[in-house]
Amino acid sequence: MIYRRTVRFKKAYQTLPKEIQEKTAEAIALFKLDPSHPSLGIKKIKGMEGIWEGRVNRSYRFTFHYEKDPQTGELVCTFRNIDNHNECLKNP
Repeated sequence: MIYRRTVRFKKAYQTLPKEIQEKTAEAIALFKLDPSHPSLGIKKIKGMEGIWEGRVNRSYRFTFHYEKDPQTGELVCTFRNIDNHNECLKNP
């Protein structure tokens, strides 16, 4: 699987407190190893076709979607946004 980050994800990540950046890096690494790990709380976002959320901690979430790379046909996971729970889910 290929993993990508949107510009928005990168910018949002840079504004996070250092502690949350570290926890995010840990959560993303765990996601790459085992996306079904219970601590990530992965679930579809209601009302948003094909967009999923994952948990960094009790307060922060990241969003992502899957697509196929048009050139290789390989599955791509694109990390879309990261923010506190409410803000992240308002604009996944």
